[in-house]
Amino acid sequence: MLRPVRADRRTQPPGAGAPRGIRLPLVAAAVVAAGLTAACGPSTEPVGSAAPSSASAASASPEPSATGSATASPEASPTVTASASASASTTPRSASSPAGAGSGAAGTPAKSSRTPAAAQPAAVPGPGYDSSADAQKLVDAALRTAKSEGRMVLLDFGANWCGNCKAADKVFGQPQTAALLGKSYQLVKIDIGGNSSANSALLRKYSPSGGTYTMPVLVVVTPSGTVRTDTHVTGNPSLTAEGINSFLRQWAS
Repeated sequence: MLRPVRADRRTQPPGAGAPRGIRLPLVAAAVVAAGLTAACGPSTEPVGSAAPSSASAASASPEPSATGSATASPEASPTVTASASASASTTPRSASSPAGAGSGAAGTPAKSSRTPAAAQPAAVPGPGYDSSADAQKLVDAALRTAKSEGRMVLLDFGANWCGNCKAADKVFGQPQTAALLGKSYQLVKIDIGGNSSANSALLRKYSPSGGTYTMPVLVVVTPSGTVRTDTHVTGNPSLTAEGINSFLRQWAS
């Protein structure tokens, strides 16, 4: 007697069930995979940890650093631009600096190599005494000039009728004595032979010892107005070229 065939067996398409010869390789592959898993050991990372690892690796990669630096660069760019502007603004100054600027500090003019010219000899007054002259102004001017030119002031108090004064005038006019006077002195001649109370006051100012004055009275004064020597106290030198020249050399410095 024939048994009815199950519907599922009839409806199963041919070849749907794999023969044993095909299943064995699949089983062997599963066994090999299990062996590899056992040899490497189970993974200690939790499920889904691979994705965060990739993310952390991505965060450590140069791309985020480049992004960060690119983000920070706009903030730093004004400084660079300002520096470039500053250097650009100073570059024309350096380029347009004068040729002599390298000789010293910036803006400092080069020192002149010229030496100051030597002072010209002072003028030596001629013989005699001018009774109309303002002696005080002449003395003040002589002190200023002596200070600026490094000389002494020689005050010559005398009178036009005085014989010794005339003898001294002759020596003052000689070339050697005139050269000494012009180099080292500002000579001022003050008349005390008349009735000038102002000139008499000047005599007492620079020769205060008083008494009887023997003319000429020669007083050497520093540019600051200090008396160095007064012939009313010391006595006159010999009124010859040798005597007067020795006197002038002695008090010239």
